[in-house]
Amino acid sequence: MRRNVQTAYAKINLSLDILGRMDNGYHIVKMVMQTIDLSDELIFETRDIDCPASMEITLVSDNGEIPAGEDNLIVRAVRRMEAKYSIRKDLKITLKKRIPVAAGLAGGSTDAAAALRAVRDLFVPEVSDEELQKIGVTLGADIPYCITGGTQLSEGIGEVLTVLPDAPQCGLVIVKPPVGVSTGEVYKRYDSLDQVTHPDIDAQIRAIRNGDLAGMAGQCGNVLEEVTGAMYPMIGEIERFFENEGAMVSRMSGSGPTVFAVFADEKEAGRASNAFYQTRGREGKCEVIPCKFIYRIH
Repeated sequence: MRRNVQTAYAKINLSLDILGRMDNGYHIVKMVMQTIDLSDELIFETRDIDCPASMEITLVSDNGEIPAGEDNLIVRAVRRMEAKYSIRKDLKITLKKRIPVAAGLAGGSTDAAAALRAVRDLFVPEVSDEELQKIGVTLGADIPYCITGGTQLSEGIGEVLTVLPDAPQCGLVIVKPPVGVSTGEVYKRYDSLDQVTHPDIDAQIRAIRNGDLAGMAGQCGNVLEEVTGAMYPMIGEIERFFENEGAMVSRMSGSGPTVFAVFADEKEAGRASNAFYQTRGREGKCEVIPCKFIYRIH
């Protein structure tokens, strides 16, 4: 039995802008992405048994919300690798889920990215990260980024990636409200908006290059918040709470509903997360998670 263990890290969008929409329905994005130390664990095991027809894939999860069949994004990622590289082996996948589902943290995408890396490592180690990213973008716009993570600019439909200097370390609090959001529905509603305030992502990138935490925080913005925030006013309430507690900025990540708050250091973030939990967290059933940035996945 051979095994490969992958840590699948969540991400936040330090900024998210939409520049247009293609004829095929895909949106043209410009985003600054950052990996955080909230993660799932995936264990991949193979007996190297030859399977003449197709790979025999078994997925087991400790989260009952996640389907384990062929529609699961992890299984779909393995199937793409099977088709691309003619892999015909057995594979058992055990998923230990810690990233909240439907939260705007790329939980499904990072698990799929982990599956691509694991199948590569087990069966076709000569395949590059760039090749995995080409496969990943056919499954989801965040997957190419999740292959390598860190601090990156994501453009196009998510497949055009530029590695940036490490974003300045800070104190970080993640809050997941007790609601789930459909990314497709949020983008659909976004398309009907007449006016949108766009973040200055170039200014944020300059701040990151200069190691300027305050400048980076000051340019955080997310055009999708105008949609999801209107659907769930709790998002704005959470942001205001943390800003009143001294956060440099508090914004929604991805299509939501998760909110992140940036503080000058981990001590301040810990104090504010405790304050939120005492006043809002228990009764509102919000998940409150102190985190930090990480810069290297493997």
